[in-house]
Amino acid sequence: MKKSLYKLVATVLASLILVLPGTLSARGRRGANLEITLQDGHYVVGELVAVKPDSLLLLNFAGKDESVDLVGIRSIRIVRKSKARLGGIGGLFAGVVGTAILVKTQKGDFNKAGAAAGGGLLFIPGGLGIGLLAGALAGIDKTIQLEGKSESEVRQALAYLRGKARIRDYK
Repeated sequence: MKKSLYKLVATVLASLILVLPGTLSARGRRGANLEITLQDGHYVVGELVAVKPDSLLLLNFAGKDESVDLVGIRSIRIVRKSKARLGGIGGLFAGVVGTAILVKTQKGDFNKAGAAAGGGLLFIPGGLGIGLLAGALAGIDKTIQLEGKSESEVRQALAYLRGKARIRDYK
């Protein structure tokens, strides 16, 4: 084999060593982080473990299981992680690529290419801003109101929460 092929194989193997351990980890599936507002105004915060027929099972941040009756719940807020950083990186990348394409289309003429680069630099902050906004909107918390809802609406909300639980098929 040639030396260039050895370098390619070594690079691929080194990349796999860095990437695979994270994807092959034995960590289990996590449930959604919930903030539950009770009828009396108190809050219960924790990770959703399971949705029971008449209650929600949470794992609070102290590591204790806590069961919350559905009858006493006013609202449930699903706390999501912000995706603004990821959106900003994607938007920044799109702005850089857009600027590079704009400059590349100005073949041969140095003055036009310089003007295109200057104008194309507007793509970078624009892409960054749009990406940040899109990421922030994707990470907005969702609130489910249970107080005053019909039984069928409560069942729909519980079916949605069941999909967000650590144990989805709890009976």
